[in-house]
Amino acid sequence: MIDDWSEFGLETRAIRAGQTRTEEGEHSEALFLTSSFVFNSAAEAAARFSGKTEGNVYSRFTNPTVRMFEKRLAALEGGERCIATSSGMAAILTTCLGLLKTGDQILASQSIFGSSVTLFDKILSRFGIQTKFIELNDYQVWENAFTPQTRLCFLETPSNPLTEIVDLRKMADLAHAHNALLVVDNCFCSPALQQPLKWGADIVIHSATKFLDGQGRCIGGAIVGSEALLGGDVYGVLRSGGTSLSPFNAWVFLKGLETLNLRMKAHSANGLALAQWLEAQPQVKKVYYPGLPSHPQHELAKRQQSAFGGLVSFEVHGGREVAWRVIDNTRLISITANLGDTKTTITHPASTTHGRISPEQREAANITEGLLRISVGLEEVTDIQADLARGLCQ
Repeated sequence: MIDDWSEFGLETRAIRAGQTRTEEGEHSEALFLTSSFVFNSAAEAAARFSGKTEGNVYSRFTNPTVRMFEKRLAALEGGERCIATSSGMAAILTTCLGLLKTGDQILASQSIFGSSVTLFDKILSRFGIQTKFIELNDYQVWENAFTPQTRLCFLETPSNPLTEIVDLRKMADLAHAHNALLVVDNCFCSPALQQPLKWGADIVIHSATKFLDGQGRCIGGAIVGSEALLGGDVYGVLRSGGTSLSPFNAWVFLKGLETLNLRMKAHSANGLALAQWLEAQPQVKKVYYPGLPSHPQHELAKRQQSAFGGLVSFEVHGGREVAWRVIDNTRLISITANLGDTKTTITHPASTTHGRISPEQREAANITEGLLRISVGLEEVTDIQADLARGLCQ
């Protein structure tokens, strides 16, 4: 058994970290499909339930397969603790319920997933937790927005869907200077390309549904950070609130992590090739991809990330009519709002992922009617280009 994985490389951690073998000596990670666990005595059961002794109690909050996934992802992100959840949104909700109370304030980037906007703006506000949305790269506005009630800053980098990059060190320093926490959604990069904790972030959020799985099979999420931050009230929300990851999904994600580094390199290579091709198409108004020199935070992305990822967004001339035409003329690419899959996917954010937020919020986030988002898969990139060309060249 190895307890400290920090001396090992990323690919080794992705394959080996966190595994605990049973007395059966299995080589692959074991899948524990059980709702509960038995105890040797009433005294042992009482000690487990009270937390006086460690061990399995009930799969809602203690399951060996889920624990292996948590330990492996924590090792990849460089965190002390990971809490696995039923979805990426459940990870954000669990974090907020564990750390915030009535009267607290969140400062959030306006360039985040539409469901995250809805959670902050429409749901948490019902309980007296207010959110102020800020342009991701306007650091002065961030600075001016802090109040004594500000508890945490929430952002995505790269952002969804415009792939904006923020200076994590600068944002961490800003948050900490005002006694706030920096929470970073690392969904698009994964720990294979970026580890926000190394840049000063306090908590990392994942939708494991995306690149961690890598094949669009399961829904899940994760929270990574220090034991001090996550081991108390955040874990308590999961234990009592039941925002739990299923053991089967955890096992699937464990298998996904084994190939994460290889896949992210391939996604990045295809993403760059597609972005460069899109920039040369006359029907394309603008391409959003951190790997392009034209991207406003290209140099920052080079410093903060080991590669640029597989998310490419682009705006077409002609608004929604042309954008939908591009989508409807595809034969290979999957028309779906999921991302992080080996299969390339395409969506129209203004009418799908960001369709439930207000027109004013979409405008503030630059989600135009002509914007398309591609999650570049692992097919031959020339086939992806040919599939898009049918709609772009009409």
